[in-house]
Amino acid sequence: MSTSTMPRQHATPPQTTASERRNAKRSRRFTGTFTVNALLVIGCAYMVLPVLWLFIASTKNTADLYGTGAYAFGQPAFLDNVAAVLGQDGGVFLRWMANSMFYAAFGAVFGGLISVMAGYAFDKFQFRGKDSFFGVVLVGVLIPNTATVLPMYLLASVFGITNTVWAILIPVLCNPFGVYLARVYSAAYVPGETLEAARVDGAGPIRSFFSLGLPMMMPGYVTIALFQFVGVWNNFMLPLVMLQDQKLLPVSVGISIWQGYSVPQPEFTPMVITGSLLSIVPLLLAFVMLQRFWKSGLSAGSVK
Repeated sequence: MSTSTMPRQHATPPQTTASERRNAKRSRRFTGTFTVNALLVIGCAYMVLPVLWLFIASTKNTADLYGTGAYAFGQPAFLDNVAAVLGQDGGVFLRWMANSMFYAAFGAVFGGLISVMAGYAFDKFQFRGKDSFFGVVLVGVLIPNTATVLPMYLLASVFGITNTVWAILIPVLCNPFGVYLARVYSAAYVPGETLEAARVDGAGPIRSFFSLGLPMMMPGYVTIALFQFVGVWNNFMLPLVMLQDQKLLPVSVGISIWQGYSVPQPEFTPMVITGSLLSIVPLLLAFVMLQRFWKSGLSAGSVK
C-alpha cells in the first residue's frame, strides 16, 4: 500500500518594508548621536565645573567660603580677595606670575624651537644611529618628569646652579614629546621635493630649514610651544626642589606655600583660591590667541 507524501511547506521570512528599515536606521543614528553627545557633556562638565567652582569661590570671604554651598554665591568679595592677593608680602604674587611667565615663555620659544629642529633632523637627514637615537627620545617620552627631578638636582648641584633661574631654564629646553611631534609635523608639512629644489639652488641645510622648513612647520611649532608653555607653567616638582629663594619661585609653588599657611590661618584660603583663578588667565589667553595655529597643527598631526 503506497502512501503519497505531502509536499513540505517552507515558512517564508517576513519581508522588511522600506519604512521599517528607515526607522531602524534612524533609531541607530539617534542612539549613536545621543551616546556621543552624552559623553561630550560629561567630559565638558568634568572640565568646566572645577573652573566654575573656582570662580564662584573666589567671590566669597572666609566665612561664606565655609558657610555656604559649593556653587552658591556669597557676599561680593572678589575685589577684596584680589587686593589681598596682590598686596600680600609686598606684591610677591606678581613676582611669582612674572617668574612663571618668563620660565614658560622661554621654554615655549626656545624649547619648542629645539624640538622642531631635532624633529626636522630626524625626519629629513640620514645619519648613523638615527633610529637608535630616536628610540632614546621615545623612551624619554615614557619617563615621567618627576622621576628626573632628583638626578637633575644632583647635576645642578655639581655645576653650582641650584637656586638660580638656570636650574629651571636649562631643563625646560629638553622636550622629548615635542621632538616626536616635530618629526610627525615635518613629515606632513615639508615635502622632500621642496628641499631638493632648494639644494639645487645652492641652499645649505641650515638655510633650507630657516627659509623653508620652519615656515612650513609653523603650525606644528606653535602647537609644540603651547604644550611646552602649559607644561612649564604647571611644573611643580622641579622648581620646588631647585629653588629656595621665594623671589625666584613660580606661581604654582608660591600658591602651594600659601595653601600651607591656610591650615593655621584660614584667612589665606580665599587668597589661595583667588590666586589659583588668576594664575590660569595667561593660559586661557595663550590658547585663545593661538587657537588658529593650534587647531591646524593638531589636524595635520592626526592626518599623518
